[in-house]
Amino acid sequence: MNITRDTTTVEGDNQSQRPKVRGEDLPTPSPNFAFYNAERQRALDFDPRKAENYARYTAAKRTPDIDYLPVKMDIENVSRCNFACTMCQVSAWPGRKRAEDMPLKKFRNLIDSQYGLVEIKIQGMGEPTMQGDDYFEMIRYARARHIWVRTTTNASLLHLHDNYKKLIDADPNDVQISVDGADKLVYEDIRRGGKFEQVKKNCRLINDYCREKDINVTQMWVVLQSANISQMRQFVGLAHELGFRRLSIALNLNDWGQDSWKDTNTAVTVENQVSVEQSWAAVEEGRALGIDVGFWNNTSKYSSRSADKLCPWPFERAYVSSDLRVVPCCMIGTPDVLDLGDANSFTDLWHGQTFQDFRQAHLDGDIPRACQGCYEAKNE
Repeated sequence: MNITRDTTTVEGDNQSQRPKVRGEDLPTPSPNFAFYNAERQRALDFDPRKAENYARYTAAKRTPDIDYLPVKMDIENVSRCNFACTMCQVSAWPGRKRAEDMPLKKFRNLIDSQYGLVEIKIQGMGEPTMQGDDYFEMIRYARARHIWVRTTTNASLLHLHDNYKKLIDADPNDVQISVDGADKLVYEDIRRGGKFEQVKKNCRLINDYCREKDINVTQMWVVLQSANISQMRQFVGLAHELGFRRLSIALNLNDWGQDSWKDTNTAVTVENQVSVEQSWAAVEEGRALGIDVGFWNNTSKYSSRSADKLCPWPFERAYVSSDLRVVPCCMIGTPDVLDLGDANSFTDLWHGQTFQDFRQAHLDGDIPRACQGCYEAKNE
């Protein structure tokens, strides 16, 4: 499960704000932008249509009727999980499952038809490794086209069937591993269904294998909240123990576009309890251990006051669920909240009236209820 806004990783072109605490700069996650940009150029060189599409995208103004295909996409291979994390909507789904897995053939069709893609995330609300080998083939298929691939895992199944090797050998560019507790008690209280000791073993397995292959694609991802805020400094030591060279700490919980989850997650959010001094102290501890520590915070929300302050998703990106429904973004993550249409006809949908109306609503400041959690209140 990944509950962070995707622009924190390698979105290069859209990082207009540094994360802040009480208006002060926080240390940011530090992706290798040089490598990202080089890989994006390879993707553009791979297909002339992609380069033409990207040029139209970069030159375009935000309007409801756009003349390019999305350049980024979140593709949910499974909408089921073996965990029931306290801050995740999957925990409320019957059997922790919403729909069937995405067939490999459908994934390939989506990648082939969406020739504008330069970056994707393969993961949504579920644990992607539960799908087995088709998941790894999805990564390979996208990477063969030089599409930048990110994925997220809870690491619980990496020891089975050499999954840790299969994942790394599929050649993803960024593997975020969620570890939300620095000890067994806290971890298993938040990430219910997880086994702390097994997850630690699996993190060592994948990180040792990365070192064996001389690559650095994994990062430990922590969602700070009331149950684990006291362990913020401990997470640095744990990342070192488990062999990570990057640690990202998120300070926000989102509401999945639902009032019930807004109440639940607002009650445990701690973004205003972390000082800049504490954050930089963690960075210095990380440096001493050879770990790149960064923070993510969504204090500065989107605004409908001007087009350049709107959420970029409606104009460049979409989320496709495992049952081929199109959802506005990963912060909603389910068509049960807001369904924009059938991904089997994605190109027609992207250029059609439904998406145009959705974009126009953002441009008009008539922000859909499911999106309002990411926007300033109108009286701010």
